[in-house]
Amino acid sequence: MAVGVLQVWLRLPGAQTLKDKRAVVSGLLARVRRDFNVSAAELGYLDEPNRALLGFAHLSNDGRHSDEVLARILATFEGQREFYVEQHELEFR
Repeated sequence: MAVGVLQVWLRLPGAQTLKDKRAVVSGLLARVRRDFNVSAAELGYLDEPNRALLGFAHLSNDGRHSDEVLARILATFEGQREFYVEQHELEFR
């Protein structure tokens, strides 16, 4: 059994308030959960309107499959207008 964990640090330059941030982050988390069948949550920078730390977890019997799913999630973040990825970390357990 393999568990893949992806952490993504986002910058949201257009978000002026926490309400602006929540609109982007909640929609993003819901879409990723639906499209990739992963667990997803906001993990950090909860009180900062222009930053977010998101976490995604995928459980599989094949580590390569988890790696592919998490890499596809990261790829969907490229070219977004509302945010950009500052940093990411991928690990397997």
